[in-house]
Formats: sequence, structure tokens, C-alpha cells
Amino acid sequence: MSTNPPQRRFTRAELESFRDAEVPDLLPSPGQDLRLLFVGINPGLWTAATQTHFAHPGNRFYPALLQAGIVQRRIDPSAGMTDDDRDHLRARGIGITNLVRRATARADELTATELREGGERLLATVRDTRPEVVAIAGITAYRSAFGVRGARVGEQIDGLEGARLWVVPNPSGLNAHETVASLAVAYAEPARAAGVIG
Repeated sequence: MSTNPPQRRFTRAELESFRDAEVPDLLPSPGQDLRLLFVGINPGLWTAATQTHFAHPGNRFYPALLQAGIVQRRIDPSAGMTDDDRDHLRARGIGITNLVRRATARADELTATELREGGERLLATVRDTRPEVVAIAGITAYRSAFGVRGARVGEQIDGLEGARLWVVPNPSGLNAHETVASLAVAYAEPARAAGVIG
């Protein structure tokens, strides 16, 4: 098992240089099943700088996955995810994408049009990759992307292109009323439905 590199530190100017950059999707290799596709809103600047989803040190995504049993080892992506980390996620049937590809400092910098276009792109991604379950992290972004104003966190009745669909809380440190423990409970539901955990 490889160890993660030491945590990077970025100046504000360095991070700003990654504005509008894109981060490639993390998807299983050919022949591997995609059981659970997590969908972020869009990359933050730290994520763009490290080319690793949910990479900001204050983000609770990977600690919540570990606590829920979705991953079986600690992943610290703040300096960039290792190949072993990526392989572990793929082997578990887990993929990660975003509604909107371009990086911003905050998700509220995105326009309604970008979110709607991101929803269309996600539909195409789900058709192409055929995950069993999709989990979108962020209720406000989901409502904007798909025009479902009254949607609530949890499983959505209509699903998404044949996949079961959950909307789960955003793991960003800016979402202050959530904890690693509450996120773990929320993420365990779609993971259980996808067969990632028992």
C-alpha cells in the first residue's frame, strides 16, 4: 500500500490560477462494474490544483466514506490522490464526476444555465457508464440542474436514466451543519442500495 504524499500548501494566487480548469472523471476501467457514481457540484480550486475530486483539506467526503465502510482504507487526497487510491475506489465499483466541469472558488459562482447544462451532461454520462446508483452531493444544485424545486435529500422516486438516484448532503466544509458522522449515514444509503456495503 502506498502512502499519500505530504499535504500541499497553495498560495491564493496559485489557487486562483486554476480557476476554470477541469478535473477528469474517476471511472472504473473497462470490464469493471460501476456500482455507485458520486456527483459533486463542480471542482473547487484545490481540487483543480491537485486533479483530485473533493481534495480540499476541509472536505469531509473521504472521511465519511471510510466511516460508512464504503472505502476500506484512509484516503487523504489533499496533495493529490495516489494511483493505489484510485484503484481502490475503482475496485469497489465507485466513480466520481461533477455536474459542472469548470473549477470555481465557490459553487455559488455557477450560473443556473451551467447547472442545467451540467444536468444534461450527467444524463449522458449515466447513459454511457450505466451505474446502478447515482448520488448527487448537493440538494440546491440538484434542484437547479433538474428543475425539481421541491426535491428533498434522500432517494428520488424517478431515478436517473435507469439508475436509482439519491441526493445526499454536500461534504464541503462550508456545509457546516453536517458532520463526518451524519455524512457517513447519508452516504451509506446509496452505497447499500448499490451493493458496495452490506
